[in-house]
Amino acid sequence: MRDELPRRLSIHLDAYAEHLRLGRGRSEHTIRAYVGDVRSLLEHLAGQAPDVELAELDLRVLRSWLAVQNAGGTARTTVARRVSSARGFTAWLAQTARIPADPGSRLTAPPAQRTLPVVLRQNQAIEAMEASKIGAQQHDPVALRDRLIMELLYSTGIRVGELCGLDMESVDSDRRLLRVLGKGNKERSVPYGLPAESAIEQWLEAGRPMMASEKSGSALLLGKRGGRLDQRQARSVVHESVAAVPGAPNLAPHGLRHSAATHLLEGGADLRVVQELLGHSSLATTQLYTHVSVERLRAVHDQAHPRA
Repeated sequence: MRDELPRRLSIHLDAYAEHLRLGRGRSEHTIRAYVGDVRSLLEHLAGQAPDVELAELDLRVLRSWLAVQNAGGTARTTVARRVSSARGFTAWLAQTARIPADPGSRLTAPPAQRTLPVVLRQNQAIEAMEASKIGAQQHDPVALRDRLIMELLYSTGIRVGELCGLDMESVDSDRRLLRVLGKGNKERSVPYGLPAESAIEQWLEAGRPMMASEKSGSALLLGKRGGRLDQRQARSVVHESVAAVPGAPNLAPHGLRHSAATHLLEGGADLRVVQELLGHSSLATTQLYTHVSVERLRAVHDQAHPRA
């Protein structure tokens, strides 16, 4: 259980959280992560002395806070995010004259250690899609929904939050496109394939009407109680469907996104097209998947070539 922050510090945390919420383009999940990071920093500051004041938040305190993170085995990517959170917070403190200068401007993040994402092989992805169809063939509403979850995540490579945010109006059935609201409230259009088209039609005809309630609103995908599908339910569906494939890695929805991107590139798709489909703001993010393909190619070569 976390220690209670002294009121003289918590009022600034509350004000900063409100500042983040008033900004544009941040999801509630992102805001919670930033606020949690800043709370950790302020708890570290509070531990420096019983009567410590906000003005004592300097570069020395920031560095000792990061040292605690590193000593605790926190992943580099998480530390890098916490550096970003701290820098955003101290910049805001200085801008609002809560502290005389911004110590975070001199704080540097450790170099991120990028690991290649775990993905399904193409045959495993197909088997996972087939596994999700078994219950749907009995026209069970939940099974029809679960099949659609799998088909849309893999067919389009959208994020699970984007999936759960889809409305009925998001589906352009004439052109087989989804209108997706991504990070930063940026809208993009993403095509889907024939299997996903079939799954959408079956869900709208025989699944959604059976699960809809007064809480459904315009949501495309619904939970068992009729409200909009939440991300936890979607994750459970993905875990169960992939677990039915012998030898497949344990994947979350983001693993299907990784798999879709990798398989597109393996099929010859242009890197910039994949960037647009995934909604990446930077091409460098999309380039990670070329490394996945190269590593898999190298593994096959090592296994199969007599002179490897």
